[in-house]
Amino acid sequence: MTNSHCPFGGAPHNHGTLVYNSSALIKTTAYFREQVLRKRPYIQADWCERILLRPLAKAVQVDGRIRFWGIVPELGGRIPRVVTLADGETVHNAFPDRNFKMPVP
Repeated sequence: MTNSHCPFGGAPHNHGTLVYNSSALIKTTAYFREQVLRKRPYIQADWCERILLRPLAKAVQVDGRIRFWGIVPELGGRIPRVVTLADGETVHNAFPDRNFKMPVP
């Protein structure tokens, strides 16, 4: 596979299910690479990685996928949601979540 331009900045590479740049290495689904990044080219791998490492909130969906929410200052105060497969590592979707409400303990 040849390297192509990627919205993560720098000189990123795409080898199978891994997407990375100089600061982030994450597993991704084909849907994330082929659809999400095409529709939302501003999404950056290091944002997803930061949210997975230090989420504001986390919830398991009925289908087993896991939702993570986090703060990304570069998005001007918007809270992105990162959805992973059931393994909690493979990123399947990411987008600013307009409806995020901090869960009540």
